[in-house]
Amino acid sequence: MSEKKVSLLEGFKVFLTRGNVIDLAVAVVIGAAFTNIVNAVVKGVINPLVGAFGTQDLDSYSSCLQGPCTTDPKTGKTDGIEILWGSVLSAALSFLITAAVVYFLMVLPMARYLARRAVAQAAKEGVQETLEVSELEVLKEIRDALVAQRSGGTPDSHGPVSGGGPGGTSGTGEVGGAAAGPREDR
Repeated sequence: MSEKKVSLLEGFKVFLTRGNVIDLAVAVVIGAAFTNIVNAVVKGVINPLVGAFGTQDLDSYSSCLQGPCTTDPKTGKTDGIEILWGSVLSAALSFLITAAVVYFLMVLPMARYLARRAVAQAAKEGVQETLEVSELEVLKEIRDALVAQRSGGTPDSHGPVSGGGPGGTSGTGEVGGAAAGPREDR
């Protein structure tokens, strides 16, 4: 068995037209634009709130791990080991704000919309199933009426058909409605 080889260009075309790649590209573009909004919220709202307790610039919060942390004003070089925990706090707050905005403004409304849509779809399928069941009941009633008509009995009897119907015998010696005699088809 030989497998059909896909050319490099055809494989690339399939890769680009796959739905996931397009969705990913849109997500990256929207994420980049959304980053600007989050940064503005952090600088305009969060940093002033933190500044009420200290400084507005979270990056300025640091601790000295070893030695006196002095900065040379000419070179900007710091002596000692400085831990910039303010930068970590700023990044963590940015992450939390981003996650909260994405969840409350995008994920939660979309989940609610999809849940309502699923309920509507389930209701629609339930109606369709009810229609199919009622159609089946009508067909059963028609069958029962035909059986009763052939047998001369009640429509609720599902026993063997005794009459001129297919497979049944009548009292005149007929099998299946035909006379029992020599066959003419020889």
